[in-house]
Amino acid sequence: MNAKTKASGPGVMQKLLDIIERVGNKVPHPVVIFLALTGLVMVMSHVLYVLGVSVTYDALNLQTHKLEPTTVAVRSLLTGDGIRFILTSMIRNFMGFGPVGIILVAMIGVGLAEEAGLMKALIHKMVMVAPSRAITFILVFAGAMSSIATDAGYLVLIPLGAAAFLALGRHPLAGLAAAYAGVAAVFTANILIAPLDGILTEITNDAIHLLDPTKSIDITANFYFSVVSTFVLAFAVTLVSEKVVEPRLGRYHGELEAGPGKRVSLSAAEQRGLRYAFWSTVALLAVVALLTLPSGAPLRHAETGALIGNSPLMDSLIVLIMLAFLVSGAAYGIGARTMTSLVAAINAIVKTFAGLAGLLFLFLVMSQFIAYFNYSNMATITAVNMADWLKSANFPTLALLVGFVVVIFLLDIILTGSIPKWAIFAPIFVPLFMQLGVGPELVLAAYRVGDAPVNPLTPMMPYFPMIVVFAQKYDKKAGVGTIVSLMLPFTAVVFGAWTLLLVAWFLLGIPLGPG
Repeated sequence: MNAKTKASGPGVMQKLLDIIERVGNKVPHPVVIFLALTGLVMVMSHVLYVLGVSVTYDALNLQTHKLEPTTVAVRSLLTGDGIRFILTSMIRNFMGFGPVGIILVAMIGVGLAEEAGLMKALIHKMVMVAPSRAITFILVFAGAMSSIATDAGYLVLIPLGAAAFLALGRHPLAGLAAAYAGVAAVFTANILIAPLDGILTEITNDAIHLLDPTKSIDITANFYFSVVSTFVLAFAVTLVSEKVVEPRLGRYHGELEAGPGKRVSLSAAEQRGLRYAFWSTVALLAVVALLTLPSGAPLRHAETGALIGNSPLMDSLIVLIMLAFLVSGAAYGIGARTMTSLVAAINAIVKTFAGLAGLLFLFLVMSQFIAYFNYSNMATITAVNMADWLKSANFPTLALLVGFVVVIFLLDIILTGSIPKWAIFAPIFVPLFMQLGVGPELVLAAYRVGDAPVNPLTPMMPYFPMIVVFAQKYDKKAGVGTIVSLMLPFTAVVFGAWTLLLVAWFLLGIPLGPG
């Protein structure tokens, strides 16, 4: 039986999303897709190389913080140098692919907690305590907040969202999609200062100094805008989830049974396990506090003493999250009598790693495609040409600002990294907008608006295949089309709402941050 039942009498939007889903699910296995894309990149790189395609622009050197004239030409993957790169870089490409290490490390703790029963008990507890109508908003808001821990939200919150909805008797794919939208589409907004903020601010200041060496912005330059954006977009995503996505999915009729919801209390063993998990987590937090709060603590920056930005604390967040799940999961297993030996804990982790085999193989293929695409320089040349076109279009200031957002949005489909794009665009557009009387903090805010909304849609996003795997747990027929059709309404609404918020902020002249 299908894992979903469509609502009767679908409207035009639902019919369109159904078509997108059907067409998308007819595409081959993601491994085959990336193999085909790799072949296409090889051929295109050689054609453009033969045509002598290149571009010259002023690039920001992130080491020297100086602007340097740079000429970038398309590099062919079918020349001698290209073939050498293909044959010598395969292992390096895979080992350097960020999600591989993050998933393997994080899943040590998450896998043990899952096998011990902690995740199931936590979801049951959350379902019992949280108001039913607030679950969607809580998941979305937590997803937006997860950017403080870099990529941990992809591994923890998205499967948790699906499981929480299933426990409430709601469609798990709706919970998965809502959490995914919160984590990915709202990635550059937060009510806290995230690690990414420090890097983007540093690049922005380097671009400012090209025009005015005496002027700088600080890391909180977008703080007010980011806080308001987080709440506005969390409400927007919640509305889309409950009014568009969930009604389209209908009732869940998959193989997995819905949880007990609020009707059944936790057993005595589960309650004891949660108490053990709680106090073990408190103990771990106390240890982390000792390693971070005192002056000269190991997790502070050795020279500046900073905790946020470039600091050992930020660099160790994934490891700390792994330890939190590992310690609390083991404590729960002891308290609930579900995991009472070291061998059982090791077997739980081994079982988790075994389940990652297909995803790791996909990452191997995907990492080669991304490395080859970057080697060819086609993405950089596309970005520079789009920037030059926008700069020469002679739009009015507001139209240029909106056009800048749109260009970043479109470019994010093929160049997903926030930092590389900003390193290309900041030296061009920050001085340009400053000459038009627009502050650099507003340009940075516009970049945030364009950079995140398309994240859930693009297969170039490293975690996209993993989301497909999560969805297949609840719907065996789920594929690329399923995820795209689920996430398209979120992307459209987040992009539209966030752009309107930026325009209103600009027209009203509201400060974007302190000072």
